[in-house]
Amino acid sequence: MRRRSLPLFAGLAGLLLAAAQAAPAVADAEAFTIEDPRITESSGLAASRQHPGIYWTHNDSDDGAFLYAVDSATGKTVATVTMSGVGAPRDVEAISIGPGNELYVGDIGDNLGGTWDHVWIYRLPEPKELQDQTVRATQYVVQYADGARDAESLMVHPKTGRVYVVDKKKAGGALYEGPATLSASGVNVFEEIAAVDLWATDAAFSPDGEQLAVRGYFGGTAFDWNGGKIKETGRLSVPLQRQGESMTYTPDGTQIMYGSEGSGSSVEPRPAPAAGGGAKEPSGGGSAQTGEDAGDDAGSTKNVQVGVVAVAAVIVVLWGVRRLRRAR
Repeated sequence: MRRRSLPLFAGLAGLLLAAAQAAPAVADAEAFTIEDPRITESSGLAASRQHPGIYWTHNDSDDGAFLYAVDSATGKTVATVTMSGVGAPRDVEAISIGPGNELYVGDIGDNLGGTWDHVWIYRLPEPKELQDQTVRATQYVVQYADGARDAESLMVHPKTGRVYVVDKKKAGGALYEGPATLSASGVNVFEEIAAVDLWATDAAFSPDGEQLAVRGYFGGTAFDWNGGKIKETGRLSVPLQRQGESMTYTPDGTQIMYGSEGSGSSVEPRPAPAAGGGAKEPSGGGSAQTGEDAGDDAGSTKNVQVGVVAVAAVIVVLWGVRRLRRAR
């Protein structure tokens, strides 16, 4: 019996180490890297509802009227859509999916610091078949009631289909509401309805339309939508990325995917904010971090789990060896 003790201890140690390696990290199950070398300035992100696991993205500027469908399982582009009927895009910064699987593309950036007298929004049906194709889009002219401005955040409410924009200002911007129905023949005037105390680079509605999430480079804010009378509820758990430019809710609403610019950029999930509160952990907790702390959260949690269990495994082995020596 005593001679069998060492294999027994070794087996127990192996099980402990295996458990350590299998210990779940925080919300990292769907992280992926965009592999397409053409996508060097991924500035917008939208999770497809009719194609599970597919995320739509696009480059910032100097690329053309292209949208890319990226498979999160492989990071590879499975379809490239060329938009027709939109002229030459100027500064495409955002993408969102509205009711009826309609894609809305925000050509709303202004690299001249808010001097263009108008910007554009493009709307097109999301293709039912994922293959390279040209799709005709409707182009809408957009102006702001209080003058030109730079913006990188466009959101379409999933229930009403109304379009919203958050402008980009270092000192904090504002939430703008478009007309109930966009007009392709006239100018669509967006009016400020609320302040957003964040240097916003993207924003997204939850799938049920009850929450609004707004991100910046180093953090983010969660709001209850409250029919457009937004109420801040907490901070988002935003990962630290080299240039955090995009975000989208997963279709089930449990996580938010955060994207970054640059070649081979990563898309990382974090827990979505709970209704009326801050970011929720997978276990149901309510803690949230921003900036570098948030970026290290998943890795540090897993490292702690692995470290604790690994130390326990070593202790078991040493204890078993001492027992065997005493027995001999």
